[in-house]
Amino acid sequence: MSLVINEVLSAPRQIWRRFADWLHARMPKGLYARALLIVILPVVLLQSAVAYVFMERHWEVVTYRLSAGVARQAAAVVDIYRTFPDDAEHSQLRRIAALDLNMELTILPREPLPAPVTKQSLFALLDKALNAELSRKLMQPYWINTSLPGNLIEIRVALDDATLRMLVTRTHAYASNSYIFFMWMAIASIIILAIATSFLRNQIKPILRLARAAEEFGKGRDVQFSPRGAREVRQAGAAFLEMKRRVERAIEQRTTMLNGVSHDLRTIITRFKLSLALMGESNEAREMRKDIDEMERMVEAYLAFARGDGGEASAPTDMRALLDELKADSERRGVAVSMRIDGDPVLDARPAAVKRLFANLVGNAQRYGKKLEFAIANDGEAMVVHIDDDGPGIPVERREDAFRPFYRLDESRNQDNGNSGLGLAIARDIARSHGGDITLDRSPLGGLRATVTLPI
Repeated sequence: MSLVINEVLSAPRQIWRRFADWLHARMPKGLYARALLIVILPVVLLQSAVAYVFMERHWEVVTYRLSAGVARQAAAVVDIYRTFPDDAEHSQLRRIAALDLNMELTILPREPLPAPVTKQSLFALLDKALNAELSRKLMQPYWINTSLPGNLIEIRVALDDATLRMLVTRTHAYASNSYIFFMWMAIASIIILAIATSFLRNQIKPILRLARAAEEFGKGRDVQFSPRGAREVRQAGAAFLEMKRRVERAIEQRTTMLNGVSHDLRTIITRFKLSLALMGESNEAREMRKDIDEMERMVEAYLAFARGDGGEASAPTDMRALLDELKADSERRGVAVSMRIDGDPVLDARPAAVKRLFANLVGNAQRYGKKLEFAIANDGEAMVVHIDDDGPGIPVERREDAFRPFYRLDESRNQDNGNSGLGLAIARDIARSHGGDITLDRSPLGGLRATVTLPI
């Protein structure tokens, strides 16, 4: 029994969930569009409700009352015609109809009434109201036509000896000035929407400026930003500036500390070198020099990874020129290199850091491959650079491990710079400091493909 109840109750929930998913997929995603929709939707619903009430209530009541007046006038004409048969020419009746009732009266010979006129949807309410009122006021057969040109209504009443043809203006029986209401309603809606649009645009601009500043700062670029807008937006802007100052202060402190550490370590290594120089040439001295050279390379790699080139300013950087230089260096080492470019190769970045990024990747590729391919593609939103080689590659399950600092691969392929295990780690750190990333995949050449994505 409980299973049946659960199934019955789950059906409305599933329907509601599908409707919510459908609505969510079609709702605007931007804050400006959503805020504008919040303003527009109540206005549209309110105006629609007012229009419905006006059409169904006020307009209908007014039309019925006007139609009742026309029906009374038609009944009065019929009564006068019957009450005063001595007026053979019916001149007095025509005068009363024209002057007092604002109606054009024609007395026709006795003839059958025309067939009913097909009702138009525009005058369906008028036909309904006028028919109802005439049937109450007249005991004789009648015929109406509300679709005459010239804004007229024709009413024919069949009597025993004649047919009375009456023409009245449609405004006497129909609330035709309703367009004024709709016009004012439309004008008011347009004014409200214009004010709301202008106000929302001014409120959204500071948020967009804050988002743009955060994005530029995430790409490692200099940001000039001052909080503006509503109180909450200014608070968010002030929090962003405080966060930016803290990050910059932390980077500055780290750089200062590492410069001191670098100086101290280089001093000690220099002392070792001087001591070895005084020892003369011997096998032990040569082995110690190799160890000191390796230590110096490792220290430089460690410091470069920790420092992250954070103090360099961004500038327009030509990736074509940068890769051309690396291509020439690889060709001097006997490696065949090809390059293709699609789009503008210039990117706003930190030149020395980006050069170090690609030097690590290309140096890694040329150590294990005999053929390299460089490809640059700029689609207007991001610059994607592929570096392919025909080397042994890296197993899929170990490609993410290759980016770990100080991690060394056991296979024949070793991406380390000076055996420090930091080549790819430094490259990814630089790419992410620009708001991008590096991924590894299988190359069309059979080796490894390193893909660098940098936002424009």
